[in-house]
Amino acid sequence: MAATRLLCLSYARAASSSKALGRAGWRNVCTSPSRLQGCMSAWVIDQYGTNGVLKYTEEISIPTVSSPQEVMIKVHAASLNPLDVSMRGGYGAKLLKLRRDPLSVMDSDSEFPLILGRDVSGVVVDCGSEVTHFAPGDEVWAAVPPWKQGSLAEFVTLTEYEVSHKPKLLSHTEAASIPYVANTALSALVNAGGLCRDSASNKRVLITGGSGGVGTFTIQLLKAWGASVTVTCSQNAEGLVRGLGADEVVDYTAGDAAEQLEMMEKFDVILDSVGGETEQWVMGKLKPWSGAKYVTLVTPLLQNTDSMGLLDGALSAVFTLNSKVTQNMISSGIFYRWGFYAPDGPALDEVSKLVDEGKILPVVEAQFPFTQVPQAFQKLEEGHARGKTVVRVAEEDDRQAEELVQNSRTDTAESEQEVPKTAKQH
Repeated sequence: MAATRLLCLSYARAASSSKALGRAGWRNVCTSPSRLQGCMSAWVIDQYGTNGVLKYTEEISIPTVSSPQEVMIKVHAASLNPLDVSMRGGYGAKLLKLRRDPLSVMDSDSEFPLILGRDVSGVVVDCGSEVTHFAPGDEVWAAVPPWKQGSLAEFVTLTEYEVSHKPKLLSHTEAASIPYVANTALSALVNAGGLCRDSASNKRVLITGGSGGVGTFTIQLLKAWGASVTVTCSQNAEGLVRGLGADEVVDYTAGDAAEQLEMMEKFDVILDSVGGETEQWVMGKLKPWSGAKYVTLVTPLLQNTDSMGLLDGALSAVFTLNSKVTQNMISSGIFYRWGFYAPDGPALDEVSKLVDEGKILPVVEAQFPFTQVPQAFQKLEEGHARGKTVVRVAEEDDRQAEELVQNSRTDTAESEQEVPKTAKQH
């Protein structure tokens, strides 16, 4: 029963024998149903601005599979990230438009309408002729790249490499809270921070702003890798981060966080999701001349290209990065790095295993129906997140998913082990 999956309500499953094979071993060509026609419902923006620019429409063309490597997903749940709020206001508009269409630098074509939403959990309904790891009916999750149309819609199309099979023990609502923060954290920790499952053991890691989506995921991932984790957050989030495994917690509302950290042993890696003034004082908390790394998720690249133009903005960002890299290396032997989101389906495969092993829990702070997307954005804009804000796109489908997941959990608990409950903060 633990492997039971929600049947796609409108499409037939592929043969069950092909399901048993994983990403590495499945070489059969995906059999696709007939291409869907018509329009779908979605939340879009036709201009940049505040919450008032969000519009519901049922006249967006369904994003059919257009290349042999693409997978089309029926969205059951999506979740919001701070990036969605920023993009709604125009953050990164110039560079992202260029990434969507390199020829756009030569013309003035509009990028609208845009669909926001960077996380998706749903069911495969169609796939290209060269797709080998997925079939219609598969339950999947993914992080939608910022340069692609998002998940606040009935359907989304991604490349096979960006998609992963959803953890069996999570509902779509729970699963939608993880992919984007997982891909962001893994890219930052592995590519910039030099950490991995085999090298993180006993490393001391500091996470600033640890109660948000990236922080709550990173705490659990690092603990699964054997690291010692210290987190900065407010007092009312201390119970959450300790419950997720944080070894030490610094309450920035109880006094100067820098002074509190000064009393602790220095760190091997710092993941900074706050930026600003925090960067100035937190550098001194790293071990000097020992290969320590500072990784920030708050970079000026997109802001610079927005304000200065593509070329001048990119050059300014590169100059800033090189200056800080050189300064910190010369003064204390510290590696200064920028961390970015990177789409990576195979990485989500590994996260899925950790979830099904009970080592990573979804942290869902709030849920909204698809009719209340503006309210979901408003909730996110209030700040002081305690996990993720999720939008239930397919209500009826998700209720059936919840029932199947609950049955799987019950059976697994009886036959193997107790399945941890979802960490939720209200």
